[in-house]
Amino acid sequence: MTETFSEALEARTQGVLDSCTRCGRCFEVCPMTAPAGIADKDAAAVAGGVLDIIRGGNGSTESERWAQVCSGSGFCIPACPEAVNPRFMLALARVAMQRRATAEEQHRKGSAAFSNMGRAVRVLSRMQLPADVLKRFRGEAPAQTPPEVVFYTGCNVLKTPHIVLLSLDILDALGVSYRVMGGPGDCCGVLQFRTGDFDASGRIAYRTTDRFAASGASKVLAWCPTCMIQIGENVLPGRQGTTGAPAYDLEAFVVYLASRLDRLRPLMRHPVNKRVGLHEHPGLAGVCESATRLLRAIPGLEYVELEQPQVGYMCNTLQPLPAFKRDVHRGILEAAAAAKVDALAGVYHACHRELCSHETDWPFEVVNFLELIGESMGIRREDTFKRLKKMQDADAILADVMDLVEKHGLALDEVRAVIEKDLLGEQPLPLRSARVDRDAASAPG
Repeated sequence: MTETFSEALEARTQGVLDSCTRCGRCFEVCPMTAPAGIADKDAAAVAGGVLDIIRGGNGSTESERWAQVCSGSGFCIPACPEAVNPRFMLALARVAMQRRATAEEQHRKGSAAFSNMGRAVRVLSRMQLPADVLKRFRGEAPAQTPPEVVFYTGCNVLKTPHIVLLSLDILDALGVSYRVMGGPGDCCGVLQFRTGDFDASGRIAYRTTDRFAASGASKVLAWCPTCMIQIGENVLPGRQGTTGAPAYDLEAFVVYLASRLDRLRPLMRHPVNKRVGLHEHPGLAGVCESATRLLRAIPGLEYVELEQPQVGYMCNTLQPLPAFKRDVHRGILEAAAAAKVDALAGVYHACHRELCSHETDWPFEVVNFLELIGESMGIRREDTFKRLKKMQDADAILADVMDLVEKHGLALDEVRAVIEKDLLGEQPLPLRSARVDRDAASAPG
């Protein structure tokens, strides 16, 4: 039997409603309640309000607030005594709030979000790489011998393509056969899911997961935590026991890489003599621990523990609380400076896009942790995104990338719009140097 995504989701929703006892334990362990100003509310009442929202009711102001600020940290999942996934439960509540709008509005919002994302991915990747290198990101038809793994990029990491190239370089060095999938053509469907457009979300997600199965690989390595949660928690559980059930394991790439450390260690021959701190997010089990283990294995590298809040699965999940997000960014930069690190290493692409330009203001570099592994292996990929963003000038950036813009046939007005919105505009915590420049410009002559 093959159910539609909407039918599968409806059955799982009923399972949540039947199983949740409103004990409130998930609310009690959530790290977002204090920043959201609701930590003192009755946990059982807030949890009950979430269930009411899922049923189509109004819930309560506190219940809506809790669902909206969920950053996917995941502490609630092992805390539930009834084995309900509260992260999924809160996702259902957010979707229920979106579905108060008309179906046409849900579809319009989902389509607009997908279109904007696709434009940014297409333009930013082409601003940084020539066509022959971009070909590595397009999966070819499976060979007669299935690959060991599918490397699933998701969509937005292609805005920082050096991270993808380093991942593939490392797989090559390990001798792992793989097929690359990702980009808007292999989307996880999360943008449509968030707006409540289940028909479009299910169509996109099922097409992608069916292509995973068709590859013949026994394992799909996902880079993006959003994709991991969307596919692993929102999509695949509804296909268990059906003809669409997956024939592969879904695993975070970072966790997979750490599991191959015995094979990777001999390849890391070059000392990296740096003090390094890690920018952490707890949302996916084992990712931070795996990244730490990999960094500690690099010869010459001194790993430094940094004081930081354990919230969210990526920085962009903190967006509903912008002031709190700025405080988190300021705190990690200050902690890295106090620890006198040479490098602040992040794991994920969204965090890197938001933090990398702060390198101009602080006495350390901001890198992706794979850059340090690559450096030890003798592999280097330029972080063009960071180099461009540090310019802080749309005209200068456009002049720098004009050769690639012309070769790819990109429209200048579209490129400028992406530079201003998706490259320079993605700056939650303003640069200190930018504030100094603005203050100087506004000072009386």
